[in-house]
Amino acid sequence: MEQLTAALKQRGVPFLSNEPMCRHTTFRIGGPAPVFIRPDSEEQAAAALACCREAEIPYFVMGRGSNLLVRDDGPHLAVIQIGEGMSGVSLAEKNVIQAQSGISLTRLCRFAQEHALEGLEFAYGIPGFLGGGIYMNAGAYGGELKDVIQSVRWLDADGTLREASGEELGFDYRRSYFTGRDCCILSARIRLNPGDPSQILEKMEELMGRRRQKQPLEYGSAGSTFKRPQGAYASALIDQCGLKGLRVGDAQVSEKHAGFVINRGSATCAQVQELIRRVQAVVREKTGFELECEIREL
Repeated sequence: MEQLTAALKQRGVPFLSNEPMCRHTTFRIGGPAPVFIRPDSEEQAAAALACCREAEIPYFVMGRGSNLLVRDDGPHLAVIQIGEGMSGVSLAEKNVIQAQSGISLTRLCRFAQEHALEGLEFAYGIPGFLGGGIYMNAGAYGGELKDVIQSVRWLDADGTLREASGEELGFDYRRSYFTGRDCCILSARIRLNPGDPSQILEKMEELMGRRRQKQPLEYGSAGSTFKRPQGAYASALIDQCGLKGLRVGDAQVSEKHAGFVINRGSATCAQVQELIRRVQAVVREKTGFELECEIREL
């Protein structure tokens, strides 16, 4: 790690040492990352990857941390957060937005609405950044990012800059070409349709209202905890099994939405993991369905 931090200093890449990950995840859980790197440009992102490779230090690229559960003793690797320093957005051409991966999906939706472009309303309120959303093909209310992604630019594991169309990126339910790969998503082009700004705003506010009404937004969580099993809904299965409100320490199955595991204040990673295991076991025993966890663990 000393070699890595020296290289980062030499190249002018911002980083923090022993940074608590609970400050950088929506679950508000996680011990310190030995090196927490926050590039302010694509050039710095490329330099950060190069420094990690040269020092032979494994790394993890993250966005807002809205789908992430970090171990209590912290990740045993370098963490690279693509965030505010890489959150630029502009109109690339008619009906096409060019956006860096560190922009929040909510801000991206507002930009689209302000420029009378519709088709991204489903993402309003999803608590993540564009890069993480692309990685997992984020979606809600019948829409997914795969529906609007025209192309994506990224750095692969050896630092090579690549670009591909949305059709080439293998988007599927909560998956993409990037799933499980060492890469750093830099930016994307989003193709939308012309629309009426007032109607777009009305739709966005309607969906946000539904989120506030149905989801436990007042607590830390990583969003939906489980993927939708074929032929059923995870939240309905959990509710059917009488598991709403089940707790392990401060980790709890939300009483408002059974598909969410929440942090009531001081939950630990170990408590969340144990609660997930209990829910999976009960649902398997009572319904025969296997619930696959949607949250990435670090």
